[in-house]
Amino acid sequence: MDMATTALSTTTLLSSRRNPQYMYIQPSRRTTVLAASVSKDSFSVNEEKDQCSSLLVNRRTVLASGVSLLGFPGVSLAVVKQGLLAGRIPGLSEPDEQGWRTYRRPDEKSGGHGVGWSPIIPYTFSVPQEWEEVPVSIADLGGTELDLRFSSSKEGRLFVIVAPVLRFSDDLGDNATIEKIGPPDKVISAFGPEMIGENVEGKVLSSSVAEHEGRTYYKFELEPPHIFITATAAGNRLYLFGVTGNGLQWKRHYNDLKKISDSFRVV
Repeated sequence: MDMATTALSTTTLLSSRRNPQYMYIQPSRRTTVLAASVSKDSFSVNEEKDQCSSLLVNRRTVLASGVSLLGFPGVSLAVVKQGLLAGRIPGLSEPDEQGWRTYRRPDEKSGGHGVGWSPIIPYTFSVPQEWEEVPVSIADLGGTELDLRFSSSKEGRLFVIVAPVLRFSDDLGDNATIEKIGPPDKVISAFGPEMIGENVEGKVLSSSVAEHEGRTYYKFELEPPHIFITATAAGNRLYLFGVTGNGLQWKRHYNDLKKISDSFRVV
C-alpha cells in the first residue's frame, strides 16, 4: 500500500469515528432470526431474512387456519394467508324446532373457479346448530375446486367440491347432468380419490341413485375412511358433497351425518 492510500484510509477511519453515520459496517453472512411474542389480543411473528419483514396475525385468524380435507381444523400458522376469509359470506338460517340450520350458498359469494365460467349455481344442506363454516385452503385435497368446508368438533366435518365437467368431456355443454357424465361407478372411481386422498377400490360399501325436483343425485358410503359422498351436476359443473368423521364420531353420530348427506341439494 503506497503513502497516498495509507493517508486516505487513515482519514476515512478518523472521519467515521467523528461521524458515526458514515461508518462502514462489513456485511455478515445471511442470517435468519425468528422471534415470536404472545399478548392478550394478538399473536405476532417477526422474521428477518436479508430484509426485515413482519406478519401480524390475530388470534381468530390463527385459530381459523385450515387443514387437510379429512383432518381436524386447528392452529397451524404455516397455512395462514392474507385474504383467508375472502369470499366467506354467512349463509346459515336460524335453527328450526329440532335445532338444525340450513345453509344456502350466497349468490354474492366469490369463487367462479376459472375465467369465463358462469356463476356457481347455489346449493343447500342442513346441519345441527353447533356446526360452523371454517376457512378453505388451496392446500387441501380438492385444491382450488374446494368451495366450502364445515366442521363440528363433536360430530365430524363436511366439504363441497365444485369441478368443471370439462374434466370428463368437452361436449357436455352448459347444462350437464350427472347421467351424461357417467354411471355411479365411473363418477366415484374418477372423483373418489379426490375426496379421500386415495384409491376407492374396495372401499364403496353402498351406492344409490335418488331424484329431487328433476335432478339426479348419486350417493355413496365409503369405508375406510368413514365418509358419505353425494354427487350431482348442474350448469357446467359437477358438485361433490362429502360428510365424514372419525371412528367414534361415525359410531355415535351416524344418523346425523347421514341426514346431513341426504339433505344436499343444488337449487
